[in-house]
Amino acid sequence: MAQNTSMEEFEALLNESFEMDTPDEGSVVKGKVIAIEAGQAIIDVGYKMEGRVDLKEFANPGETAEIAVGDEVEVFLRSAENARGEAVISREMARREEAWDRLEKAYADDARVDGAIFGRVKGGFTVDLGGAVAFLPGSQVDVRPVRDAGPLMGLKQPFQILKMDRRRGNIVVSRRAILEESRAEQRAEVIANLTEGQAVDGVVKNITEYGAFVDLGGVDGLLHVTDMAWRRVNHPSEILAIGETVKVQVIKINKETHRISLGMKQLQEDPWDLVAAKYPMESTHTGRVTNITDYGAFVELEPGVEGLVHVSEMSWTKKNVHPGKIVSTSQEVEVMVLEIDSAKRRVSLGLKQTMRNPWEVFSETHPEGAVVEGEVKNITEFGLFVGLPGDIDGMVHLSDLSWDERGEDAIQNYRKGDMVQAMVSEVDIEKERISLSIKNVGGDKFAEAVGGVKRGAIITVAVTAIEDGGVEVEFEGMKSFIRRSDLSRDRAEQRPERFSVGDKIDVRVTNVDSKSRRLGLSIKAREIAEEKEAVEQYGSSASGASLGDILGAALKGDDE
Repeated sequence: MAQNTSMEEFEALLNESFEMDTPDEGSVVKGKVIAIEAGQAIIDVGYKMEGRVDLKEFANPGETAEIAVGDEVEVFLRSAENARGEAVISREMARREEAWDRLEKAYADDARVDGAIFGRVKGGFTVDLGGAVAFLPGSQVDVRPVRDAGPLMGLKQPFQILKMDRRRGNIVVSRRAILEESRAEQRAEVIANLTEGQAVDGVVKNITEYGAFVDLGGVDGLLHVTDMAWRRVNHPSEILAIGETVKVQVIKINKETHRISLGMKQLQEDPWDLVAAKYPMESTHTGRVTNITDYGAFVELEPGVEGLVHVSEMSWTKKNVHPGKIVSTSQEVEVMVLEIDSAKRRVSLGLKQTMRNPWEVFSETHPEGAVVEGEVKNITEFGLFVGLPGDIDGMVHLSDLSWDERGEDAIQNYRKGDMVQAMVSEVDIEKERISLSIKNVGGDKFAEAVGGVKRGAIITVAVTAIEDGGVEVEFEGMKSFIRRSDLSRDRAEQRPERFSVGDKIDVRVTNVDSKSRRLGLSIKAREIAEEKEAVEQYGSSASGASLGDILGAALKGDDE
């Protein structure tokens, strides 16, 4: 009887064990730590099943596992039994399943999640979100590029989930979104407390070519290079350094874009308030060349006050050269104030006005009629340009090259670099022109030779050449030509060959042509004039006296 009872109890227990629901593989079950050995925790998951889990699965990245015998934990049942008869379990996979449930809810609610960066991968970093591993792109680490992510590794901090796919196991998070949201809140708070015109302290955060960004305590403002000082600033680094604390004035606030424009010079006295009084018209001052352009040079009269010397006001003589050929940057120069426009903050300066006009100086030292010597600088189709004292040029027109030759022929006798003497004919200071004459240096030989000779005069000339058409003669060094028809009143005597070179003959002047520099001479005219005079003095052919009688009486009278 007792034996039957025990068999019934055993059968009941067996049936009870069969009727118990065993956990499904691939699910999360609860278990108790019953022992810790060899870096593993032995966990009883019930149902007469035990499994082992590495202690590192119970710790967050970079932390030590905190687990003890008797602790209840959730694990993931991968398999009910392995080759050693133990359950295959995983704390990490259990945490992952738990984490995915939590993260999906956070993603749906657009809520932040906590995590820690624990590794670096191509294009970014890996983040542990409490059991689930997410990808953090490099561009989403910070609002500015991060060169060294070391200080961020293992640090628990909030992240924003950008995208997740449980089926593929992909999660993408952003740290930058959290920072931008925080900065936006901070910027809004700081901007709300700022007013235009307010003076505040800030720290130079970054320097660029066009200005500097100044941190005003959570919000950055732009300090443009033109608002740093009243003087010209070539680069912000000339007066600012990163990390330097500066006092600035809020110039403008854009409430929509949260952009803030700052200025430093607005807190300083404007030097232009005293410009008109300090720099009266036509006063001269010493300044420093700060910038050179194609159209002139900027000269600093004092810090914050610059004037422009236009290229036309730089030199009396150098008209078509680049300003850089006349002055150089940082050079000290003397300038004259020509015009002031305080409204436009412009000062027009002159460099050449501090020196005397070289045409005036030349006019004083070389009056008209003075002879100068200079080098032929240039030869053109209308004359020569000769270098003169004062770095100026004078022009010798073709018509002023020679008395005896045509200008086109005479100019062939000159070359660039030749030294020549010329007489000053005219100085036009206003037009900056000097007219010279080479032919006048030796005087007008024609004028000197024929100065007392008038038309109708009888002069003696010497035969210098015999030609078919007449004879060439010379008077006081000036050459003239007597045509065949003018050699005699008698046609039979109009023979050039009856004269010899060297013969002295009396001729009558029929014309004095100063333009062509020629004397009109005639033997025939002289003979006719003599005949007319004899008739008037000794008788008339109409009274019955022959011409021979009249001439004979005239000759006899001459002998007496």
